[in-house]
Amino acid sequence: MARNRAISAWQARPHTQRNVNWLERRQHDTFANVRATKFEFKYRFWIISGIYFFGFALSAVDRTPFVVALRQLIAPSIMRGTPEAAMFDRIVIVAGALLVFLSAALRTWAAAYLRTDIVHDTTQHSEALIADGPFRYTRNPLYLGNLLMAAGIGVLASRSGFIFLVLANWIFVYRLIFREEAALRHSQGETFLAYCQAVPRFWPSLRPRVPSGNRSPHWGQAFAGETFVWIFGLAELSIAITLNARVGGTVFLLAFLAYFIPVRLVKKRRARSETRTTDR
Repeated sequence: MARNRAISAWQARPHTQRNVNWLERRQHDTFANVRATKFEFKYRFWIISGIYFFGFALSAVDRTPFVVALRQLIAPSIMRGTPEAAMFDRIVIVAGALLVFLSAALRTWAAAYLRTDIVHDTTQHSEALIADGPFRYTRNPLYLGNLLMAAGIGVLASRSGFIFLVLANWIFVYRLIFREEAALRHSQGETFLAYCQAVPRFWPSLRPRVPSGNRSPHWGQAFAGETFVWIFGLAELSIAITLNARVGGTVFLLAFLAYFIPVRLVKKRRARSETRTTDR
């Protein structure tokens, strides 16, 4: 493919092979120690859901909301129950909603190239290396989107809940990343290692680090697959407007249920594929 030829050309530059060999040894040690298990990957949606549930449940022991703690930290003169306090809360929650929308946009961009049936599949895929779209800036745009979403939704939690949501999601997505990269390293070999040398693992570069492979994005299926994240953003925005947790909670529930739409589509597509394979 064009993207593999582009990466191979980069790989052919002087002393790149030595760096690739060093990276291979280093990654082997890292992957073996901290990568996620097959069980964690297969049930990653439910594990992440559990992280969110526990993070918000921490409000039972930490009754100070994150927005209140932030207000007391940076604007201690604003008294609780005043219009100024309500405005401050709205600004913080809107900022959180914007992070969720940014997450939705990034995940949709990535899914347009990776395909929704792979993004939401419980089976791990490493048969191809995608180096187009956001994958030219970061190797893991979907998981970066997860962290942005955790930070955005986390502003609705307690102080400890916010910290837990961000840290737990960060740790878990890194475990998933190490598992996926180990599989890609095995299936794609030095091409993937050269890609690792060029493109940051998590935090994106400001410019594309590899040439485009001319892979066409498919936006319709991408938006359909990431609908639930966009609705999460709308849910948080509704809380910012109304300061009513029940209204937002209802929309969040709809978003949670919307997640299962792409999962259902994935299963149907796989069943059709298996049927065609059997009929041959």
